[in-house]
Amino acid sequence: MSQNGQAGVVTEKGAQEAKAVSTHKFLIHHKGDHVGVATTPIEAGEKVIGINMDDNSEVKVISKGDVPLGHKISLVSLEKDKPVLKYGVQIGITTEKWEVGEYVHTHNIKTARW
Repeated sequence: MSQNGQAGVVTEKGAQEAKAVSTHKFLIHHKGDHVGVATTPIEAGEKVIGINMDDNSEVKVISKGDVPLGHKISLVSLEKDKPVLKYGVQIGITTEKWEVGEYVHTHNIKTARW
């Protein structure tokens, strides 16, 4: 039972503290990738941590937009018409300039397949 006599009650301060402590929210498949993949939805302005699957190192990013579960977040700044790496290989080409933390999807990347 908590000190205030109510078991299971989370105070507003406790909820804020819990939100400040976060586990990783995206994965980086290969060291040097330009994007990470969201393992849970990410909100605009949120400070998020990603885990590099090669060596378990952490990468911290401030999201510039909402990133849905399974979608990509940029880890590097890239100019327009630059190659985009994921899994250590080129997966696409930027269609506009990117900044770190931007939501990456069809509006700013095109496939490298065709």
